[in-house]
Amino acid sequence: MARPFFLTASSSDDHSTQDDHEDSRNLKRRTRDPPPSSFTFPFQSYPGNPDPIPGTSRRRSLDSVHRNPFDSPRLPTPNPPFVQESPYKSFNGSFSLSNLQHSQLPRASSATTIFRSPFLSPASRPSSIWSPPPLPPLSANPSVIALPLTQKKPLQSTRLKAKLTDIDKPWLAKKRRCESGSWWVTFFAIILGIVAAAALCFQGWTSVDILQPSQLCLVMQDDFTSSLDSNNWSLDVELGGFGNGEFEMTTEDPSNVYISNGQLYIMPTLTSDSIDGGYTAVMDGGTYQLPGCTAGSGHSNSTSSNSNPCTAVSSAQSGTVINPVMSGRLNTRGKQTIKYGRVEVRAKLPQGDWLWPAIWMLPQGNSTGNSSQGTGVYGAWPISGEIDATRGNLPSYPAQGSNYVRSSLNYGPFAGGSTTTTANLLKSIYGWVSTKRGNFADGFHVYAFEWTGEWMRFYTDDRLQAMINLKISSKSSDSYFFNVGGFPGVAMNASSGKEVVVEDPWSTAYGGSAAAPFDQDFYLVIDLAVGGTSGWFPDSVGGKMWYDGSATAMRDFAAAQSTWSATWPSSADERAFRIDYVKMWKLCGT
Repeated sequence: MARPFFLTASSSDDHSTQDDHEDSRNLKRRTRDPPPSSFTFPFQSYPGNPDPIPGTSRRRSLDSVHRNPFDSPRLPTPNPPFVQESPYKSFNGSFSLSNLQHSQLPRASSATTIFRSPFLSPASRPSSIWSPPPLPPLSANPSVIALPLTQKKPLQSTRLKAKLTDIDKPWLAKKRRCESGSWWVTFFAIILGIVAAAALCFQGWTSVDILQPSQLCLVMQDDFTSSLDSNNWSLDVELGGFGNGEFEMTTEDPSNVYISNGQLYIMPTLTSDSIDGGYTAVMDGGTYQLPGCTAGSGHSNSTSSNSNPCTAVSSAQSGTVINPVMSGRLNTRGKQTIKYGRVEVRAKLPQGDWLWPAIWMLPQGNSTGNSSQGTGVYGAWPISGEIDATRGNLPSYPAQGSNYVRSSLNYGPFAGGSTTTTANLLKSIYGWVSTKRGNFADGFHVYAFEWTGEWMRFYTDDRLQAMINLKISSKSSDSYFFNVGGFPGVAMNASSGKEVVVEDPWSTAYGGSAAAPFDQDFYLVIDLAVGGTSGWFPDSVGGKMWYDGSATAMRDFAAAQSTWSATWPSSADERAFRIDYVKMWKLCGT
């Protein structure tokens, strides 16, 4: 039985002859090939293992096969620090059988378990010849370095080897009449579907209301190539607020209304930069007489009912101020009007907080010489209606900024201020379009209004972006404007305090049609307002610094001048309301 090289004490000293011969053979074999535990340092390898011996380079696996073990230098014998000099060695350091036989070998007790010392090197590993798997030749392109893929066996083709003959198709031998009938039914159903779809498309195309060029006669075309054409335009010069409590004064000053680069500029400026006393005079102790004022009697300053619409007085005690902004307003009243037709304006909206650009129309009246604004055939505003082609305000405003364009029709059965419930008797039909990229102040857009006795349409750039698109049929229909208004049956008269019946003012007056009150001549208005108390800017939205119902609304706005004026661009191209051209057509024969 094989024994470990290092033996411990044993309780028996008897040895058989067979054991002695076996030990002799083991010693000879160990002499020729020292075991791995014969190295001085534990866990070092012996020749034939890949780990290097101290002082030698790493060997390959093939070296251990071709090497003669007797040609290698003798390796040091084991001498662990915990074992004294081996009693089995001769004087020259070799092992001999006689030394093993005659020396007193330590015997292990039968009760003692034999353990390998933890500091001895591990058992030797068998020598083996290993070669790496073959690799494909390297390529200049590293992306193609990969092991070859196994080729899959191609699937058997299902393609016919030859064209089928009638013999291969026995179902053709006997034809059934129902099969032929089903084919024709399917064919006619497809044809019928195509015809029906074409009819629907044609009906949809023809149902779109469009004014053909042959129906329109040009009334005005102004490209603003030189100076402002007085045959087309008049300037509104006043500071009365124009019924909306607006905070600007409109002037004839060339710094507010001028033509540059073939475009009309309506430029808002600060009053404090133009009057004596500057901002101090605007807030208190100043008086300003508006040069060239065109306001007629009956108009009043929005900050005081007793002030003249051409003069503004500032007083900290009374809460009045001089209008803090100067701007411009133009109209075609008494010069260019249309009853039905088309209006087209190409414009770029301004940028800046609380700016309010507008392109709109008001009724002309019974005569072209009528100077009262908004007093049309059926009476004062809003009885004769108002047409707003577009209105837009500041880019970041939460309540529809300049990324929205809005249009509306305003009308009502009573004149403004004649009843205590005028707000409830004013009907607005409105709509809007918006853009998700940028805003309408980034560039020029076309704002158009088409109008006949049967339909009305407001749109931006093209008819697909319609803000309002409505039909007009008859007075007995739901589309009749008085029926659409949903007005109450009675209202309180503001002067007498008595209730009055709300009647249709357009039923018989002046031969009103189904399109009343929008069946009369209207003129065009283009202006750039600032602020106001009409509700266009809702209270407590977007940092609004005034309240519409406050008597000091304009003063509160002027007190925050440093805040809102900082949002106005210094460039006139960005701050101004710029008009590229204005065109007006009427229906020929009207």
